[in-house]
Amino acid sequence: MAAKSKTIYACTECGAESTKWYGRCPSCGAWNSMEEEVQAQSVAATRSTGATVQSIAHISPNDKQRYHTGMKELDRVLGGGIVRGGLMLIGGDPGIGKSTLLLQICQHLGEDHKILYVSGEESEGQIKLRADRLGVVSENLFVLCENDMDTVLASMQTEKPDVVIIDSIQTMNLMEVASASGSVTQVRECTSAIMRLAKRMDIPVFIVGHVNKDGAIAGPKVMEHIVDCVLYFEGDRHSSYRLLRCVKNRYGSTNEIGVFEMGDKGLNEVENPSLMLLSGRPLDVSGACVACTIEGTRAMLAEVQGLVSPTGFGNPRRMATGFDNNRLALILAVLEKRAGYFFSNLDTYVNVVGGLWLDEPAVDLPVALALISGLKDAVISSDTIAFGEIGLTGEIRAVSNADLRVAEAARMGFKRVIVPHHNLPNIVKREGVSVVGVHSVREAFEEIQK
Repeated sequence: MAAKSKTIYACTECGAESTKWYGRCPSCGAWNSMEEEVQAQSVAATRSTGATVQSIAHISPNDKQRYHTGMKELDRVLGGGIVRGGLMLIGGDPGIGKSTLLLQICQHLGEDHKILYVSGEESEGQIKLRADRLGVVSENLFVLCENDMDTVLASMQTEKPDVVIIDSIQTMNLMEVASASGSVTQVRECTSAIMRLAKRMDIPVFIVGHVNKDGAIAGPKVMEHIVDCVLYFEGDRHSSYRLLRCVKNRYGSTNEIGVFEMGDKGLNEVENPSLMLLSGRPLDVSGACVACTIEGTRAMLAEVQGLVSPTGFGNPRRMATGFDNNRLALILAVLEKRAGYFFSNLDTYVNVVGGLWLDEPAVDLPVALALISGLKDAVISSDTIAFGEIGLTGEIRAVSNADLRVAEAARMGFKRVIVPHHNLPNIVKREGVSVVGVHSVREAFEEIQK
């Protein structure tokens, strides 16, 4: 029977399909996200695939077949390295360093493995110029500048590379799909085709994905469900530091982050993020407190700044950079109701230095102390650090990994640590470090004034 085609409308945010157009997606609620697509239909014939069923006890794991990228920070985020047959999606703002990172790891991977770099956005000469700047001279790196996905798949079968890089998936298209490159259907079908070939040939594939204006990877969410690992490059384009965060990983933890610094020769690893985040910190000033957050298995120190000033309007402003605005409103309410510090007629600003986003409850106490310090114009000693969760009754609740946080503070030279009282039994005593347990916010502020 001849193939038939029909017109459907697909949501660019979630991939939901409908036979009629809607101003608002009935699935995810996004406005003006339904785009027209022409979808081919055919009658599927029943066929035998010859697939075999195996006992899981007789299947050997792929953990022993990981490829190391030469960058410890990237290996950490991936869960120990690149898994054979894995499909990894990396996204981020334009110019953040996605292509730079992938081209840099080709130098180390090219020592023992054959790499196929597929680019749909650059010519061979442009890639060569970028490779020379980054010092990538491996003879095992092969470049293919092509937008046709069928040609790319054929090249993978012919060349049989050990690693494949697709830059980017929005520039690829399948001839069988009657829609433009970058559309919902093209992105979904191209990703599915790569996934099937990668699993069959046991080839790890990196896919670069563009992001939309909201910062999410452009294309349907189903693309993120297809791949094995989703990485996001974060960072202020005006700052040289970049954070690589994993939001999905079938082969490792999703809590790890990698820290990089953009330089003239590409991305450099930052093995001591705490030192980087605290560099240039002003000493013995009011409105600043050092916090300790946990990212995966790593403890990181960051400076939290709080500014309080009289408002010139009827409603005081509440602004936070690197911290949740709703959490800030909760902390201010607790400070007024339970601790007796009044901010109702004052503008309040919170800033996390270094471009880091702090979203765990353990950061509540340093944020509150920075705000009280700014309100009272009282200096918090530069060798003091605090962490703890604030409850609605004003109590300081215990947090996880307290000893790991204290160990990081001691390594960075801090002499005093303010912690929740219930965490004290689980903290090992260290020479030269005074650990003080507190029960409430007011008690914590009184303690740092001693």
